[in-house]
Amino acid sequence: MKPALVVIGNGMAGMRTVEELYKLAPDLYDITVFGAEPYGNYNRILLSPVLAGEKTVDDIMLNTREWYDRHNITLHAGDPVVHIDRSRRIVRAQSGKEVRYDRLLLATGSKPFIIPVPGHELPGVIAFRDIQDVETMLEASRNHRHAVVIGGGLLGLEAANGLMRQGMDVTVVHVTDSLMNQQLDKPAAALLQKALEARGLRFLLNAQTAEITGPDRVTGVRFKDGSEIPADLVVMTAGVRPNIALAKEAGLHCDRAIVVDDTMQTYDPRVYAVGECVQHRSATFGLVAPIWDQARVCGAHLAGAGHRRYVQQASPTRLKVTGVDLYSVGDFIGGEGSEDLVLRDPRKGVYKRLVLKDGCVIGAVLYGDVKDGPWYFDLIQKKADITRMRQTLLFGEELSAA
Repeated sequence: MKPALVVIGNGMAGMRTVEELYKLAPDLYDITVFGAEPYGNYNRILLSPVLAGEKTVDDIMLNTREWYDRHNITLHAGDPVVHIDRSRRIVRAQSGKEVRYDRLLLATGSKPFIIPVPGHELPGVIAFRDIQDVETMLEASRNHRHAVVIGGGLLGLEAANGLMRQGMDVTVVHVTDSLMNQQLDKPAAALLQKALEARGLRFLLNAQTAEITGPDRVTGVRFKDGSEIPADLVVMTAGVRPNIALAKEAGLHCDRAIVVDDTMQTYDPRVYAVGECVQHRSATFGLVAPIWDQARVCGAHLAGAGHRRYVQQASPTRLKVTGVDLYSVGDFIGGEGSEDLVLRDPRKGVYKRLVLKDGCVIGAVLYGDVKDGPWYFDLIQKKADITRMRQTLLFGEELSAA
């Protein structure tokens, strides 16, 4: 009889791990997957183009139900696991279904952070996390006019752009004085804001939400300074929190997230974890590149080919808004001993900033002209000595490599 692998979470991290396992040992386990959503596995990163009307839900499916059948994987979609019994090695789902495991993979992802202001539970207040959220937004765009997006980070701007493309009047509310402040410096953020305002988005910066108003559905958002704007739809994109309730209840070691070692094992050697629910060497993860690396390592260890170790690396950020080119990677702020190379061309809407330290590039912010982003990223990863090409570095690979 084959050993049983149970995967809790039918998202990108969990299923990528299963795909990596299949490459190495396709017949090793009987695999059962539990997912909270009633679908196969889809590309959550492409929800923004679905909202903007550039893709359909079918376009973003990664593993259809036929794929699970073809690989003899038992899928329980729309039936989340509610309890893990580690002493008996059994998981129990919402439906009451119980399944035994020899190895368990937790890929429970993260939950959107809903700011707990008065009115946050009103109908019309949602997050931007899954297909259901996108359908709710599309429905609102057909019947309502005013949308407010709380959070001017990557996800918030993609949501705002999508809602605007669907014909809504959209205001983005952000608590700091510049957009995407975790990925961009202020000059790049100012260029981005100007470009998005030219398309019709409105922004309220340094704005603190005090209350979401409305009798039986949201009608407005009130701020700490007493001002108020109308809202028929409020989308919260103020960050996420690792989804660790199940792991905690099972007695697994958790800090901010489920603590794993370099092999993606938890403190229980039968239990692995990958994705946004994990904490590795005090870091948590939200971008896809590190999660693919985790899946590769975890898949190898589950397959018994345990020579790989997960090593954290910088990951670039790109904004999925058609016509807006933006690229950010590494330490773009710098500090003691670092220096900046900056190129500004306001008429063309181009801005480049490279942060250097000890003869190496350690960070880059590009706006308007991003074609050399992957090259700068490569220089950062290799810790390449750029002293020889310092004069031409801002002008890109072609001139610098000549």
